[in-house]
Amino acid sequence: MGSLKLYQLLLGCKPAGRNTEQHDVLFAVGTCLKDLIPGILNFWPEADGRIHVDAWREVNFVEGFQIQIVEKESASGQAAEALFFLNLGGYKKDEFDELHYKMLLIGADKAEVIRKAKESAFFLHTGFAGAPSHIDDKYGVDVDDLFEIEDVLPSGVKEKYRILISASETVVKDEIHLGYLPLKNL
Repeated sequence: MGSLKLYQLLLGCKPAGRNTEQHDVLFAVGTCLKDLIPGILNFWPEADGRIHVDAWREVNFVEGFQIQIVEKESASGQAAEALFFLNLGGYKKDEFDELHYKMLLIGADKAEVIRKAKESAFFLHTGFAGAPSHIDDKYGVDVDDLFEIEDVLPSGVKEKYRILISASETVVKDEIHLGYLPLKNL
């Protein structure tokens, strides 16, 4: 059995009564993608099994930090940094769409990662008067979504494991896998 990894998945499906494909992001823990199938199906029951993966990555490195999954009892102390997921929204003039940019950032709190997100190229260059780029007004700025990853992991995972964040001298960019991937092909 391999070591446990944190996965970020972009799931897609066209639920009954919808005109376009819908998407959501799932964070899950397993040794391989196939381990994640039950969690994927539980995450989006309205998909009625007609769900696929449009993008995925093993989350190993974020902003110069290494990300590992460890058993809760083996992890000591309170972490100074946390791993956050942000879903930025923005607009381009004359495009009939809200564009999104999904980010993973490391920070001590939501205020710190919001400051970082507001410096991103997407935030600075997507939006215009009357339709600004945004994060989510409940956090004092407009951000579509902002979550600490440990808060959105499935309850069984949160009870047993935690995310260990440690400074890394290795600068590696996680590989992002794109394309339509039915669950049967995991």
